[in-house]
Amino acid sequence: MKQVLFTFLAVMTTSLGMAQLTQEELEQRKAKIQQEILDKERMLQEVRSKEKSVTKLLDIQKEKIGLKEKLINTTNKQARIINDNLYLNQLEINKLKKDLEILKKDYAEMILKSYKSRSQHSRAMFLLSSENFTQAYKRLQYMKQYSSYRKMQGQEIKDKTTKLANHYTELNKQKEEKVKLLAEQQKQREDLEKERQEQEKLANSLKKDKKQIAAEIKKKQQESRKIDAQIQKLIREAIADANRKAAAAKAKANPKTTTVAETKKIETSAKIVLTPEGKVISDNFKANKGRLPWPVERGVISLGFGDQPHPVYKSLIVHNSGVDITTDANANVRVVFKGEVSQIQKIGNKFAVLVKHGDYFTIYHNLVSVSVSEGENISAKQTIGKVKTDSDGKAVLRFMISQNATYVNPSQWLNR
Repeated sequence: MKQVLFTFLAVMTTSLGMAQLTQEELEQRKAKIQQEILDKERMLQEVRSKEKSVTKLLDIQKEKIGLKEKLINTTNKQARIINDNLYLNQLEINKLKKDLEILKKDYAEMILKSYKSRSQHSRAMFLLSSENFTQAYKRLQYMKQYSSYRKMQGQEIKDKTTKLANHYTELNKQKEEKVKLLAEQQKQREDLEKERQEQEKLANSLKKDKKQIAAEIKKKQQESRKIDAQIQKLIREAIADANRKAAAAKAKANPKTTTVAETKKIETSAKIVLTPEGKVISDNFKANKGRLPWPVERGVISLGFGDQPHPVYKSLIVHNSGVDITTDANANVRVVFKGEVSQIQKIGNKFAVLVKHGDYFTIYHNLVSVSVSEGENISAKQTIGKVKTDSDGKAVLRFMISQNATYVNPSQWLNR
């Protein structure tokens, strides 16, 4: 029975320890989400004061609501853990109370018996009435063991009483934590409701100017397509340049066996013909999918990849060949993986930098200045320039990844 009790207590203790560890992890997660909310609030305030377009406000407000919902989910998980701890603690209290009740009853009966046979004469007669010395010795040992057992029971009652008091203290502490957490949860829900109301106001504001906004979106999409065409041209030129170098290198290494047809095939290929070294770089880049560092130290994705419905006017589709990352004014732009600067081009009044990684390219557009040069080999996280900040204080980096001339979703490649 004692072994079963020990095992039960061990399992209960382990469960409480695991719950506590999870609670700490959730606290860290909650702190991180709260910091992200503060960052969003700061950006929202900046955009409110500087951004003329209400569309941008709605995008950030939507992201902020998502973070608030995550925060509430995390708080819900914490509440469930506290409830589990309360339940386990209450089980232990109930068991200790039952054990104490049995111990006290046994101890009371023992004390009563001791009281009835308390006289020294009775103890002496108990010994003297023994039939022989061996029996007298055993009776003496029994009397000693009985006395020792009585002391042990008294100590066990004392220990369990102390343990029970400690559990009550812990239970009260957990109840206070639960009350505090529920109050915090209620405030978070109220904040979320306020954010949703704010979002609704912004949406209504947008609806009033639907025609104007639709025209703005159309104009921006036309500009975006022109930029995409220019970047595609840069990529094709980079592929052609890489293949010319590869063909020349092969002809130089094997002048007798390399035919004109082979050289022409390499030079005219629509994809980069990888050298053994280039294949290693390409494979390494691919192996880091989902682990690439962000091209800026701080920022949020304000426009995702591909065709997406407008957040208010669902019939309007916006397209993006990469992702737009809203960041701090004059933020440094850094390369996400080691490679070679393949192209630097000024598109309008902004710079675009193409970095080659085997047959992959990373493209960084909307730079106000560039700190690298074409043909330069650069390392991961090396600064390549600064993002352009417009007159309203808005700084957005357009970041793209392509394998040869085919764009892929950068969100799936960046470290989350």
